[in-house]
Amino acid sequence: MLTTTHDQGAVRVLRFNRPEALNAFNGAMFDAVAEELLAAAENDAVKVLIITGEGRAFSAGMDLADSPSKQAAPVHGFEGMFEAFIEFPKPILLAINGVGVGFGCTITGLVDLVFMAESAKLRCPFTALGLTAEAASTVTFPALMGPQMANWVLLSSEWLDAQTCKTYGLAFEVVADAELLARTMEQAQVLAAKPLASLITTKEMLMAPRREALREASEIETAALGSLMGGPANQEAIAAFKERREPDFAKF
Repeated sequence: MLTTTHDQGAVRVLRFNRPEALNAFNGAMFDAVAEELLAAAENDAVKVLIITGEGRAFSAGMDLADSPSKQAAPVHGFEGMFEAFIEFPKPILLAINGVGVGFGCTITGLVDLVFMAESAKLRCPFTALGLTAEAASTVTFPALMGPQMANWVLLSSEWLDAQTCKTYGLAFEVVADAELLARTMEQAQVLAAKPLASLITTKEMLMAPRREALREASEIETAALGSLMGGPANQEAIAAFKERREPDFAKF
């Protein structure tokens, strides 16, 4: 099971469930999360969705150790999962329980509220991999943080601790590790006490002006990623990852 769910009243908790891989994403994981989003969207008994990670990580982003040739062809893929996020009609809350890297960080721009454990930290490692941004973060991050902080996060590939994420605007609240899910659930229940039609209508008004810009940004980012994937800098980054050393980009 790549994901697990349980309901607490009208709140559904979705857990990324690849703890042995730090909840890193492969094609099957994209499909599993997309299916859970679609199911929760259609279920009128679910008013609010919480997403968290199983184990010590929230998500380590793309699984660099996973071979695409060994995977079945995805049904939804990243694009389908991205679409499921931006079309999700109800509030989504994140409970970031540990490290969030790549999509484990950029997902913050696709949800409504972000709660972080005190020990959690986030990173957009794209430039350090010889790549570029994804998940429409070139649009969502400036909106959340302002241009200069977004520039730093996306260009530097530096780690961000939980308090920095709150200061920057990536996180709504920082919570003691042991209280993270309980606090997120407490706030989710505040929302779940409201009429479903009001939640859906309000979220649609918030999302409608942004949705096409997010799609366009994601398309541009995907094309840019494709142009850099497998290039010399990306190959050096992957080799360094496998050899457990720092990449040398002096000649790139």
